[in-house]
Amino acid sequence: MSIDDPRAELVSLLPRLRRFAYGLTGNAQTADDLVQAGCLKAIERWHQWQPGTSLASWMFRILQTTWVDDFRTRQRQQTEADSEALEALAGEDGRIVVEARSDARVVRKLIAQLPEEQRVVLMMITIDGLSYKEVAQALDVPIGTVMSRLARARGKLADAIGVGD
Repeated sequence: MSIDDPRAELVSLLPRLRRFAYGLTGNAQTADDLVQAGCLKAIERWHQWQPGTSLASWMFRILQTTWVDDFRTRQRQQTEADSEALEALAGEDGRIVVEARSDARVVRKLIAQLPEEQRVVLMMITIDGLSYKEVAQALDVPIGTVMSRLARARGKLADAIGVGD
């Protein structure tokens, strides 16, 4: 493989993809599974990637789409019994754990409801730790577009959870 080989570039992207996946899933094992599924999809659809375009952007999109599809499937399968069982935990600590999990679930749900372009920018900056410039390059958009999408995403999240009231 040469340095210009996209397969070598894909391997070099794995740490970034894993951080992004962890940000989406909140769990290391699930993140690893998501990266593996995303890489498998990329390999199966390698003919769809356009040489000269950002492989990172293409891979982030594959991971995000895979996660959203899996999330929707899990939401359909989830039952109220899970929530009721958590709430039945005895003691203050149990309630704190339930509330924290509930809050995290609400935030993940709110993030999942953001428009795709806002969600991707939010995750790349807050989870992957990329700079605005790096995100702009990965997504092939102007830096002002990145800033605007991030501001809108943060604003929608803040409104939804009542920050600033």
